[in-house]
Amino acid sequence: MKIRILIVALFLISTITYAQTDKRLKGIEKQFNSVLESTKAAGFAVAIVEGDKIIYAKGFGYADYENKIPANANTLFAIGSSTKAFTSALLGLLREEDKLDFDDSPLKYVPNLEFYNDDMNNTIIIKDLMRHSTGLPRHDGAWYFFPSHDKDTLVSRMQYHEPFTGVRQKWYYNNFGFLLQGVITEKLTGESWEKNIEDKFFKPLGMNRSKTRIDGMKNGTNTAFGYTLDEDRAIEKMGYYDIAGMSPAGSINSSVNDMSKWLMTWINKGKYGEEQIIPENYVKEAMSSQMVAAAGYPNEELPDMQYANYGYGWFLHSYKGHYMVEHGGNIDGFSASVALYPTDSLGIVVLANQNGSAVPRLIRNIAADHMLKVKKTAWAQQHKEDTEKALKAQEDAKDDRESSNVKGTKPSHAKLDYTGTYEHKGYGKVDIIVENDTLFTQLNNKRQYLHHYHYDTFELIDVIEGKVDTAAIGRSLKITFSTNEAGDIDYGRVGIEPMVDPIAFKRTPNIIDVAIEALERYVGKYDLMGTEIKVYIKDENVLYAFVPNQPEYELVPTAEHKFNLKVLDGFKVEFIDTDGEINEVKFIQPNGTFVAKRKAE
Repeated sequence: MKIRILIVALFLISTITYAQTDKRLKGIEKQFNSVLESTKAAGFAVAIVEGDKIIYAKGFGYADYENKIPANANTLFAIGSSTKAFTSALLGLLREEDKLDFDDSPLKYVPNLEFYNDDMNNTIIIKDLMRHSTGLPRHDGAWYFFPSHDKDTLVSRMQYHEPFTGVRQKWYYNNFGFLLQGVITEKLTGESWEKNIEDKFFKPLGMNRSKTRIDGMKNGTNTAFGYTLDEDRAIEKMGYYDIAGMSPAGSINSSVNDMSKWLMTWINKGKYGEEQIIPENYVKEAMSSQMVAAAGYPNEELPDMQYANYGYGWFLHSYKGHYMVEHGGNIDGFSASVALYPTDSLGIVVLANQNGSAVPRLIRNIAADHMLKVKKTAWAQQHKEDTEKALKAQEDAKDDRESSNVKGTKPSHAKLDYTGTYEHKGYGKVDIIVENDTLFTQLNNKRQYLHHYHYDTFELIDVIEGKVDTAAIGRSLKITFSTNEAGDIDYGRVGIEPMVDPIAFKRTPNIIDVAIEALERYVGKYDLMGTEIKVYIKDENVLYAFVPNQPEYELVPTAEHKFNLKVLDGFKVEFIDTDGEINEVKFIQPNGTFVAKRKAE
């Protein structure tokens, strides 16, 4: 073990020494440090490869900011969506083995898979998943806020994900398409996506530190913690996010030394050393335009940056006249950029432990400017100016948000009436409860405070370590409640996916336990304008009502003497207690309230 550590240490020293003697990289570390300073990042690591050699690999700043533990070229970072090229490459291997065709329907390989409508079911092919052309928007809230370790559970939600356009009409980024690719590999190989990645890529490439699960970060050595900037732009630690079943879209954790081997493989037409890791024809296809992502029209500042297309798990651009293949990655506390310049035999990987960070892009571009011998851009200075403009715009937007708030309004219902379980089949379930006269959501052992915004609209404010994040008031996600004809709260609508109408979570009122002795008080016959209605108990202490010529209705207890009809929205039953006796029952429904008198036995 000591010998192996020594070899790694000598390897790092040799690469750094070589970097310092390469004239193209003269002065680059000063620029790297200026980015670290201007972005207020905790740390990052960068590696540059050319052909089959690592020319440069080094860490800057800290992997552990609090304890001042430096980042280095072997530090593990979350690479986020840079994982996608790995996932699609598995399909490239399966195609090479004649186990699938990219023009096949994914329904052929995934039992019980359904999309939102028949057109999608009949039209979507595997290639659409690989190049983001399904017509679906992101629907990221469906996995980020409602995670599951079961991939099939996540796939089943896709049936309820509304598209915003037709298949292949527009490019739009969608993580679920990459989840589905991972599931296809599992169905065809009989092995998990995680094991496929490890067996097909990590082991043959010698990516010995790389992991496919968050446990690799939590329990590993030389791992980075994730950070963000707080309201005052001070460095603040973030917890690791477990991407769980969505792993094929972004769960890999790696180091720049390990990722360098991945870059070399792509630069060398799928070969690493003498071994063909990825089929050469797939490598060329994946790095070629499969879908137009955006116009990518050149601007005055960067006239040689043109087009913005997508291959399979790769974005395609030009960079100052050079063909560029790249994919970024962002997950809580981490950002990444993995870039290839195939015609230049160049690869650059930058991994940072800063949330939503510009660091990977800036460091990548600085490195590219040096290696490609093009006119250099003052990237750190430009970012500083852009940040100042963005902060000003953010302050202006705050004024706009405040002006949209209608002052002096009140909710239409008492707090208790908003409680219950809210569900959207494409997303999941969330509970709303009242505690100490305050409304909270409860989801995955986390809470959010419902801060009244106006009318029946509330803001969802995080509760962190038992305290409400008051700084987030006025700029957080909102939920708007609606009522049915009976006046009950029926839906909570959240604008969680901007490309479609707010996602409607259907409310089911909380059910209370009622003792059999209490239920027996309601049993009897009631006269409703000449019609006899029977109320009785069966099925292990469940109360039912029977109206002639109608099915029997199960009554679900929601409060003292109050019940909902289980199968009918907006229909309620309320028994009237008069001096300790139940002599009347109200049938409350959208077309009115009807009172039935209890009949003498």
